[in-house]
Amino acid sequence: MPVQAKLAAAWTSFMFLYLYVDYLALYKPGFVDDILAGTVHEFDIGPTFVALALALMAVPILMILLSATLPARVNRTLNLVVATLYLPVSMYNAVGESWTYFSFYGLSIGLEVLLLAFILRSAWTWPRRTASPAALAADLDSEPLRRPQQT
Repeated sequence: MPVQAKLAAAWTSFMFLYLYVDYLALYKPGFVDDILAGTVHEFDIGPTFVALALALMAVPILMILLSATLPARVNRTLNLVVATLYLPVSMYNAVGESWTYFSFYGLSIGLEVLLLAFILRSAWTWPRRTASPAALAADLDSEPLRRPQQT
């Protein structure tokens, strides 16, 4: 499987996990009350908060597209930088949480970190030279067809 496809799939998984952690947090007692009162994790909800929240969600979403379309050198560098920056962002979710929900946040952060580690490893070990899809197709076309063996 091409590295670009692996990275796009990993960013897709990360994005869904990231989104669902925020969604499932709505089920915590008092969370919606805090939102209705205008705060999230002790931050006032306002234009700045909403813009930052959108930016934090938009980056993994855009990384899906960018991982599938950018040239290898830029793609590799961008994946290394963004995944490294998202490690502390993912771990921040557990700050200030009660032990009651530690298993929820521990599991979600653990999965996010594993996905980011996969992204980092895939980008870091990206082969310097890869065969083009046209070259791979030509190799397949040059193989002789074999008749199935009859038993």
